[in-house]
Amino acid sequence: MVTSIWPAPAKINLFLHIVGRRENGLHELQTVFQLLEFGDEIQFELNEKDGINLTGNYNGVKQADDLIYKAATLLRETTGIKQGINISVTKRIPMGGGLGGGSSDAATTLVALNQIWGTGLSTLELADMGINLGADVPVFIHGHSAWGEGIGEILEPLTLSEDWFVVIHPGCHVNTGTIFNNSYLTRNTSPITIRDFKEDDCHNDCESVVFREFPEVAEAAQWLGQWTKTKLTGTGACVFGRFKSRQLANQVFGQIPSKWQGFVSKGVNKSPLLDKH
Repeated sequence: MVTSIWPAPAKINLFLHIVGRRENGLHELQTVFQLLEFGDEIQFELNEKDGINLTGNYNGVKQADDLIYKAATLLRETTGIKQGINISVTKRIPMGGGLGGGSSDAATTLVALNQIWGTGLSTLELADMGINLGADVPVFIHGHSAWGEGIGEILEPLTLSEDWFVVIHPGCHVNTGTIFNNSYLTRNTSPITIRDFKEDDCHNDCESVVFREFPEVAEAAQWLGQWTKTKLTGTGACVFGRFKSRQLANQVFGQIPSKWQGFVSKGVNKSPLLDKH
């Protein structure tokens, strides 16, 4: 059987402003998605049977609830394809960390299977499909660091400084829905424009709520803040700091307390996923 391996990169939010709330309860956001080199890997292998077989190096997610399985199923049902697929995931992105791992995996699955199965959908069609799986899926399908609005699906590609980042996961799981429903969350930040975007002048509206509810996240941010300005990505739990070189980032990361996990990665404007198709 022919197999192919596809990347599913992580992302960080350089800022996250909540500028309103829709009648259906979804939040209107403004953000900048910075893609990272670091990410998961997904292996695909055609099988002769009409089915989707998913395996991976992680536990706790039922196959029917897994975004990879949902993405493959959605593509099959939408296009009427009858081919089966074996999918094997090497998970590196921490789950529940605000790094978009599940959404990136779903995006890679749609892009890869669109090619492997020969379904012939355009990038825009895949992105429209992906929004049904999660608000962050389209940015990974388009494959560029971007300005995001709406619920995160209205995208404008950006060229950002490709600096190095230290990302720390303090070991807790932050539920996005719980944070977005928290009564202390600010939901009326004044909108800005892309021209107004200056990273140092922007913030993450979820940060104060997450720090209040999860003191270990605040502790990790304070520790990393000894060397650089530190921010929360998404609704957490990961925090990150920017460095101008790999050497500086590695020096700081080498001192991380053993009770935390994390990684060093270069920020990229173009997703490694785009090099596969």
